[in-house]
Amino acid sequence: MRLILLGAPGVGKGTQAKALAKELNLPHICSGNLLRQAVKENTELGKQAKSYMEKGELVPDALVDQLVFNRINQPDAEAGFVLDGYPRNVHQAVELDQKLSDSQREIDTVINLEASQAVIIQRLSGRRICSNCQANFHIKNMPPKKEGICDYCGAKLYQRPDDKEETIKNRLRVYRKEAESLIDFYKNRSKLLRMPADEEADIVLKKILDKLNGYFKISTRNSIDEGGRPDFKENS
Repeated sequence: MRLILLGAPGVGKGTQAKALAKELNLPHICSGNLLRQAVKENTELGKQAKSYMEKGELVPDALVDQLVFNRINQPDAEAGFVLDGYPRNVHQAVELDQKLSDSQREIDTVINLEASQAVIIQRLSGRRICSNCQANFHIKNMPPKKEGICDYCGAKLYQRPDDKEETIKNRLRVYRKEAESLIDFYKNRSKLLRMPADEEADIVLKKILDKLNGYFKISTRNSIDEGGRPDFKENS
């Protein structure tokens, strides 16, 4: 099974991608992690990406495409994968479809997680980061044992500037504008599955798995019935 997860900042995309990958026994492929790993390992692609990242510029599609394609061609991804953070635009989506088609593969489902603005603001504005080890906390959902202090190293916690309410609202406006064409791309191909994501992460995960089971007849981890193809038009 080959899945893509889409969603605005704060919707829980990364959390659900990791959980789905574990439940379905598939690799979780995160484009951001691939970029950071390539830079850390000083690979040729990493060197090229670093030159853009250090200047605060977007890494070109061609570089990100290559990193993702290299990863999905590894043996553990032959049976499927869960893509997180990629594609980010229609150009990347077209390139991904072509790359998969070259090896007689295709994306099965694109899960678009949708949460209300109020919930997203609550999630992001309550996030706190350790100033030393970068551990994540949340003042409501995952508070530190001692207010304002990291449980792991004792350093002070801080709020990222882009986690303030007005900045979050602007980030959401930018995301919706940029994501609209990508969502339409998959909607027009009957690949889009819309999933509400306001509830707790474990509840959202169960509903996603139930929906996938209804379409693909998941009986065991990484086992689906290839006999039928879903049509997600009713969810679009």
